[in-house]
Amino acid sequence: MKLWNKYKELIFLLIILAIAGFLRLYNIAAYLTFLGDEGRDALVAYNILHGHLTLLGPRASAGDFFTGPIYYYMMAPFFALFNNSPVGPAVMIALLSVATVWLIYYISKKFFGVSGALVAAILYAISPLVITYSRSSWNPNPMPFFTLLLLYWLYLGVKKTAWKWIVSAGFLYGIALQLHYIEVFTGVVIFFFVLCGNSYLVASQKGIKNYLKSFKESIGRDIKQYLQLILGFLIGFSPFIAFEIRHQFENTKAIWKFILVGDPTANDITHNPFWTTISDVFFRLFGHLIYYYPNKEFSYNSTSSYPSGLLILWMAVIVVISLVSVYAIRFIKDKLFAMLLFLWLILGVCLFSFYHKPIYDYYFEFMFVLPFLLYGNLFYVITRIRKSHKVYNSLALIILVCIIAFNFYKTPIQYAPNNQMRQMQEVSDFILSKTNNQPYNFALASKGDSPDAYLYFFHIAHRDPVTIDNLINDPNRTTVTNQLFVVCESQPCQVIANSDFPIAGFGQAQIVGQWQVSVEKIYKLVHYNPGKI
Repeated sequence: MKLWNKYKELIFLLIILAIAGFLRLYNIAAYLTFLGDEGRDALVAYNILHGHLTLLGPRASAGDFFTGPIYYYMMAPFFALFNNSPVGPAVMIALLSVATVWLIYYISKKFFGVSGALVAAILYAISPLVITYSRSSWNPNPMPFFTLLLLYWLYLGVKKTAWKWIVSAGFLYGIALQLHYIEVFTGVVIFFFVLCGNSYLVASQKGIKNYLKSFKESIGRDIKQYLQLILGFLIGFSPFIAFEIRHQFENTKAIWKFILVGDPTANDITHNPFWTTISDVFFRLFGHLIYYYPNKEFSYNSTSSYPSGLLILWMAVIVVISLVSVYAIRFIKDKLFAMLLFLWLILGVCLFSFYHKPIYDYYFEFMFVLPFLLYGNLFYVITRIRKSHKVYNSLALIILVCIIAFNFYKTPIQYAPNNQMRQMQEVSDFILSKTNNQPYNFALASKGDSPDAYLYFFHIAHRDPVTIDNLINDPNRTTVTNQLFVVCESQPCQVIANSDFPIAGFGQAQIVGQWQVSVEKIYKLVHYNPGKI
């Protein structure tokens, strides 16, 4: 019994980490997403391993500009470890997510005790939405780990007025901002936390009576720590800065243009009222992450499978408990950490009101861990208040068990795997088998996806297709081969008289072969010859 009491906390933590690892790594090769974006990233990481370095990252989804390259360099070692397989970077994301579970526990224990830390960790470990984003290689997916760590280091730096933590936080922010520009919201949180945190600490030390002296000291701390943050940021963001210097700050200009003018070609602009946006974001932050409330982004999680009355009741429960968890911030003994959580929540949610395009759940990744920290604290508060009746403790435990059971029931690995990577490889290998070792052109007929997933497998087989160039650059049409392979991902598929340049650029053609491989239809085209019809 004494041995159990001594090691039970460690045993519970190891069980939680084991569960998190299993839910993220089980059959990951069959479940991971591998489409155009993932194929593009795989190509860049493969080329980095072969000496073709880059200072530019993935293109941003919101405008005509790019992120920094840090994610490609994070991918490269795992590509090497897994013999150039896209599974490697997906495993990296899964392991980072497991590390995030541990980090949540480590930080929560310092402020909410062991019980709150275990609750926060297990809820994050089994959250179906978190697991979904933890099983595929994608540049936004490391954000939860880096954002939590940088804000914790920032807290330590402000609390202890220690430059090493401040500079380290700035460095991590330079990395996080290269993952996705939604981390700009984290930058706002950082700015206000330093400003408000120093004011609070100095005022509590000097007292209200010495307001003027406190104000001057607080401003001095702010300036010093902002400079330390900038120093760390410049180091972490240096690859992107180097690219900008070499290319006359073309990305910076594009970003400023996007901020000031927007995207004139965008057809998905929204004009929702302020309260509509923030209420929607607040609800989704808790409802989708902790309760797995039906989410239209995933076809296997639809509101159509639930009665409307149940959905309304479910929504009401989520809103009430989540608001109570926000109120429970006031019971955190360390008021500086409480301030950090409050600013992170309020600013993170409200800043979305300035974004007038569709808001997807992955945009919340810079806040993914926050609801779990708040629920861990709420559970700790309920179980520690002396006047709390046993009924409330029992109710909290029942709700916790229900959430855990439902999330286990809805875990993504219960659904059939998509096998996207295997399908892409099968299609690519089949096309190569039909080229007769001759040069070939390739095109993808799709509603918006790029051909990079197929191009990746062609590339690692050292059998790249010839890319058809326009007549201005190639007046002699030397880039047009004698055969074109078209993969149809959208139906109906028109391969003859298709206006898309990768197909139309081949010229007048006729179909000489068609096959069904996996779930895709493949056509082989050659140049039109009336005598062979």
